[in-house]
Amino acid sequence: MANVFLVDLEAVSTRYTGEWKTHVPALLKKAGHNVQIISGPEDIPSATTPGAFLNFGGTNIYKSSQVEQMGRLFCNGSVHPGDHFIFTDAWHPGIINLKYMSELLGIPVTTHGLWHAGSYDPQDFLGRLVGKKKWVRNAEKSFYHAFDHNYFATYFHINMFSDNLFHDEIVELEDGKVIRTGWPMEYMDEILAPYKCTKRDLILFPHRIAPEKQVEIFRDLAKQLPQYEFVVCQDQQLSKDEYHTLLGQSKIVFSANLQETLGISCYEGTLVDAIPMVPDRLSYSEMYHEGFKYPSEWTESFEKYEAYRDHLRHHIITTMTHYDKRVEQVQTQAEDLTEQFFSAGKLLEHIR
Repeated sequence: MANVFLVDLEAVSTRYTGEWKTHVPALLKKAGHNVQIISGPEDIPSATTPGAFLNFGGTNIYKSSQVEQMGRLFCNGSVHPGDHFIFTDAWHPGIINLKYMSELLGIPVTTHGLWHAGSYDPQDFLGRLVGKKKWVRNAEKSFYHAFDHNYFATYFHINMFSDNLFHDEIVELEDGKVIRTGWPMEYMDEILAPYKCTKRDLILFPHRIAPEKQVEIFRDLAKQLPQYEFVVCQDQQLSKDEYHTLLGQSKIVFSANLQETLGISCYEGTLVDAIPMVPDRLSYSEMYHEGFKYPSEWTESFEKYEAYRDHLRHHIITTMTHYDKRVEQVQTQAEDLTEQFFSAGKLLEHIR
């Protein structure tokens, strides 16, 4: 089996990156690979930049340390032809350093990158604040070409990446350069199983408070439907255990998102029998069964929401009223999501 160097993501306790610290190495070892983890320092700033997944300064401290470690691995003879390097975040300048060493030293390795976001995503921080500046667009193109295999969790993400970054250039899916694979989250079902419990009339907004999540729609719905309890998770300083407890008690997990390349929180809801209520757009269109998607135009903007507010109110009331009849459908949806979007089978197939 292959020797695998895992260039990991810094762990944020409230995000999935915490579990990835242990689960991804265990998954690779279970498949028979020899795994060496390349992590950064633990004393980087721990608070995420508001609305983001990571600390914009701290992540560069972390990645710079990983680049140094990779350099030392090449210098001391630990890297051999045929080894694999997996970057759990493809937006990592260190892939350029790695290719520089691999090719100039004549040590061919296979590189893998998991794409989460970038400037090609108009709703991401890079897309909003940096946009189409040449330095970032050309950097992302270089990262893409440096990876032998580029992994995306949904076809929606692949199409956005291709259309916005490469335009008329061809992004190849046939030769393994681009791969649609589930994310390595097989552990979620086991983690959340203990949180299944008696439900209450609770509707949850589990997303980040960021412009593309449209939390103002959810807050207005709370005023329109006072008979139900509405909770915006990021309004509270929740531990992961407290967050999972709320998931287990909720009947609906709601989204009005204007951007979503995967959507982990709605999946988490299905694992504890919460009904996902998502717009028929973005990654949701390919991921969710028809009964869980409402018409996209209902929440395309706050103005559109105001025009369709009565439709959405009625939809929520009907869903809450008939919750018990939907549980089996939710469980079937959860099984499909686990198989197609939250297991890393195709990623493992390319590590040989």
